[in-house]
Amino acid sequence: MEEKYCQSCAMPMRDTDEMYGTNLDGTKNEDYCKYCYMEGAFTSDISTEKMIEVCVPHMVSANSGMSEDKARNIMKEFFPTLKRWKIG
Repeated sequence: MEEKYCQSCAMPMRDTDEMYGTNLDGTKNEDYCKYCYMEGAFTSDISTEKMIEVCVPHMVSANSGMSEDKARNIMKEFFPTLKRWKIG
């Protein structure tokens, strides 16, 4: 099974519903995590660059030995593939 990622912050999503955001009607949103999307709207108006900076410390702490620069570079490559940040 392919791992799902939040289409805003790239956080890995678990099989349980606890990490998923919610739509306006309270149902689970399949694309975004609870930190990025709640009640049918994004929780913050943020740029791709700012989102990467918010996520760098989380990625570094989750990956022993990874530098901030490496995390940032990975995200700069990956974020443009996510639904929220796709151009066009």
